[in-house]
Amino acid sequence: MVQVWLVELLKGTGKLFLHPVLYYLVFLAGILGVMRVKRERKNFHIRAHDAYFELRQLFPPGLLIGLVLSIVVVAAGLTVPFTAVLLIAGFTLIWSLTTNIRLMSPAYTVGAAFFTIILIAQNNLSIPLLSGAFDSISDKVYPSVVVVLGLLLIAEGILIFKHGSKGTSPKLTKSKRGQSVGAHEVKRLWLLPLFLLIPGDVLQLPFDWWPVFHLGAESYSLILVPIAVGFHQQIKGMLPVEAIQLHGRRVIFLGAFITLISVAGYWYPLISIVAAALAVIGRESLALLAYMKDDSRPPYFSKRNQGVMIIGIIPESPASKMGLQVGELITKANGVLVHDEHTFYEALQKNRAHCKLEVYDTKGEIRFVQRALYEGDHHELGVLFVQDLHKYEEKIG
Repeated sequence: MVQVWLVELLKGTGKLFLHPVLYYLVFLAGILGVMRVKRERKNFHIRAHDAYFELRQLFPPGLLIGLVLSIVVVAAGLTVPFTAVLLIAGFTLIWSLTTNIRLMSPAYTVGAAFFTIILIAQNNLSIPLLSGAFDSISDKVYPSVVVVLGLLLIAEGILIFKHGSKGTSPKLTKSKRGQSVGAHEVKRLWLLPLFLLIPGDVLQLPFDWWPVFHLGAESYSLILVPIAVGFHQQIKGMLPVEAIQLHGRRVIFLGAFITLISVAGYWYPLISIVAAALAVIGRESLALLAYMKDDSRPPYFSKRNQGVMIIGIIPESPASKMGLQVGELITKANGVLVHDEHTFYEALQKNRAHCKLEVYDTKGEIRFVQRALYEGDHHELGVLFVQDLHKYEEKIG
């Protein structure tokens, strides 16, 4: 029995590399990186992270979460029809064509697949990959798909909370009054590899009670499925880390709520339909809530009467090594008061071998940072500022 499971595990893992979504996500992550770099260069004449940053974020964050989620899914015996796997992949491709990366959230891909299965069953459409006919509402609803959807939403929330704020991209935009202000944007794709139990093939039931939530089959196979998790958020009213982590916590709460009520769908199938609808509506509502809350706040990254606001730090630059942070305000450079980029860089030229800055951190507390400057260091320290309106208009013109 153990040998059969190990063989099936290896076969299921190998099927990951046959899945077109895996390679499509690599392609999309590369495109996102190129587009971000192009926009950053247009705004600041330099990019913050290289074009491969999004690609490097695609795999590592989701591996451990995918492993834990797979153990939960397999241990609970959450069996999913192969049709659902195909439809999830199909909707991942379809929603990506809208260029709205957040529509690649499991709420929209898995949710759409769930309702499509019901639609196919109710209309008695003849599809070879769909197993059997459906005679009652109980047979037309797969509650396990909704439970998996709830678990994936929890995973999405964790990814947003833990990794969403890494490498957010600074950008220039305009306020409601037409003034030049800064914002931070994150467009991120994560790949979540998830083992799913599919009815059919060689895995026999190891216990009388397993799988707990099944489709009535007597044997199963394992498939490692690449689940896409897309995330997009723009922040201009508060610090990116705070806004993104708040959003992540809300998604985790939504996922936990959907998971709890979806379990009741095994006894009351209509609850599964309600839970799936709530997952889609809830995820969309959270995105709208984040946008409206941010839009109602005054711009955080805006020009100040005294000092210059840091909107971005280039990795491995002198500014990064000095511990400067996004959202901090530089008020003095080499003892000279600064109030815009021009006076800041003029002050830096007063002492090309050493730099001493007076900085107000994000809590409003003053601190001093200094560092020797060496040949080959970035001539502007690697700090990005909100620029004057006329400069901004020249860049976007």
